[in-house]
Amino acid sequence: MNRVKIEFPQVEPLFVTSVNVRISDINYGNHLGNDSLLSIVHEARVAWLVANGLSELNVGDNTGMIMADCMIAYKNEAFYGDVLTIALFATEITTYTYDLLYRITTLRNGQEIPVAYAKTGMICFNYANRTKALIPNSLKQLFNPQ
Repeated sequence: MNRVKIEFPQVEPLFVTSVNVRISDINYGNHLGNDSLLSIVHEARVAWLVANGLSELNVGDNTGMIMADCMIAYKNEAFYGDVLTIALFATEITTYTYDLLYRITTLRNGQEIPVAYAKTGMICFNYANRTKALIPNSLKQLFNPQ
């Protein structure tokens, strides 16, 4: 079976945030559930946008974003009470689309443990006319911080 492989660029992340694993994130295996991990990825993406005065419905020029696909490569379990650190990167930027990569780790016993790597394929989207849209300059600037 081929496994999902997500490779991170050798640059500083665009954004880093932390999310606590809540009891509602725990599944029957007594660890972080896959559905909750995708929600945590979404939380990190929204936090990045909010920190830059944007939202998923408006990243500039009346343009929003919509997720076209996602991949998650699980590395280790996460448990209730773990603090997850999510580092966000942007790659594969085109006229309309881009990938956001998420490196999710936790600190346990003084050691950084990889929990999961994720990728969301994003498309700029005009919600008013329900069509794809060009990546606005306000979002392009976030991809290339000075």
